[in-house]
Amino acid sequence: MRGRFAPFLVGAALIALALVMLLFCGYALLVGDPVLGFAITMVCAGLLGFLLTRFGLRRAEPKRREALLAVLLLWLSVPLIGAIPYAISGGFSFLNAVFESMSGFTATGATVLQDFEALPETLFMYRALSQWFGGIGILVIFIAVFPQLAIAGRQIFFAEAPGPTEERMTPRLRSTASAILIVYVGLTTLCALAYRLGGMDSFDAVAHSFTTLAAGGFSPRSHSFESFANPTLEWIAIVFMIFAGANFALQYRAISGRPRELFKDAEFRAYLLIIAVAGALLSLSLLARFPAWDAFRHGFFQVLSILTTTGYASTDFAQWSERAQMVLLVLMFIGGSAGSAGGGVKVVRWLIIGKNTAREVRRALYPRAVVPVRVGNRVVPEEVLRSVAAFITLYVGLFAITTALLAMLGADFVTAFTAAIGSIGNIGPGLSSVGPMLNYAELHPVSRGILIFGMYAGRLEMVTVFVIFTARWWQLPRQSPLNVGRR
Repeated sequence: MRGRFAPFLVGAALIALALVMLLFCGYALLVGDPVLGFAITMVCAGLLGFLLTRFGLRRAEPKRREALLAVLLLWLSVPLIGAIPYAISGGFSFLNAVFESMSGFTATGATVLQDFEALPETLFMYRALSQWFGGIGILVIFIAVFPQLAIAGRQIFFAEAPGPTEERMTPRLRSTASAILIVYVGLTTLCALAYRLGGMDSFDAVAHSFTTLAAGGFSPRSHSFESFANPTLEWIAIVFMIFAGANFALQYRAISGRPRELFKDAEFRAYLLIIAVAGALLSLSLLARFPAWDAFRHGFFQVLSILTTTGYASTDFAQWSERAQMVLLVLMFIGGSAGSAGGGVKVVRWLIIGKNTAREVRRALYPRAVVPVRVGNRVVPEEVLRSVAAFITLYVGLFAITTALLAMLGADFVTAFTAAIGSIGNIGPGLSSVGPMLNYAELHPVSRGILIFGMYAGRLEMVTVFVIFTARWWQLPRQSPLNVGRR
């Protein structure tokens, strides 16, 4: 049974993608949009998925290596096959189609789209839905819907889970995934209703609810929320971006009758504190540009948009003062909460790094002191400290290399710097040539290829991706001597 689970999981994902394409074929026929792109994707995904599931085994119990391989292949194959509608129905080049698709499924929000008027309505909705799937995690949906996939246990679930925690809300893995999905679907529904009541038409309300709760930021409008010129919609987005960037486990407990646990959680308190402080600083820096109430609204909107890695824009923040932009740059390196739809480093990792740094400073004075690292009331295990250190090392290393490569390929430093963190942190817009009202289409083709890898690595939390670059990954597992000679 070794090696049979990964093909089954990837095949099942592609069959699910084919079913989604079938729905979009019907949608396109209904509204008179081109159908060919969705139809070809449906056939390709369906046939390949069928062949892989026939080869794989649903009841196979994967080892750690195969569980990681399954996650890596799933998050590569779905965006690649999912790029076909962009190439056929949207007229994208192959590279741009893969860029847009990877940006969608990883809930990044970086785009190469230049002419928003030329794209069919159905492709905009597909674009938004891909972010909704990516925001919660494809495997979370699969485990919640298909009980046979839960046999793989915690390995595949936490291989794509955002954050260093392995905390479970319920005793069973499928129940955990179902609880997350309930919160996610419920918030998305409420968000769509709120947008509709706030003044959006039905299409915009649904599309923006998908990308708000996914912390993705794709909008059918070329100027994002600035296109609506509606402060009510911006306040609605602020509220639901807060939910998108908060731990879904805590939100599940809150609606299950334990709301106090929200404010007992150290990460959630730090998350709210960052929003309050950064929002106040940014609002103050915008007083020279906007009236006081507008400065307050734009300040908190952009703080939430960047901190949660949603990437919406209520105005062109690339034109703001350097002081205001510096606040946003700092937030790009923080990210949302663990267990949320937000990308980036995550608030809890910075808490762990801060606590561990304080411990090492204390040890300089008292070398023999036993000082555990605590976040809230919990002691952080040493293996978590090691994993956080590895993540930060890989994150900063990939960011530095990506920035240098983009600069060498012709991008100015601000563009290279913010495009790198915008892709790896799954944020989307940056500054200068990749500002919120611009796009990534003008970057060198090799630069776009590098950023595709950055989005992929950032969504899978670095270590899962970089393990394939180790020598031990490519060493075949040794067969037990007890099994040698057996038939």
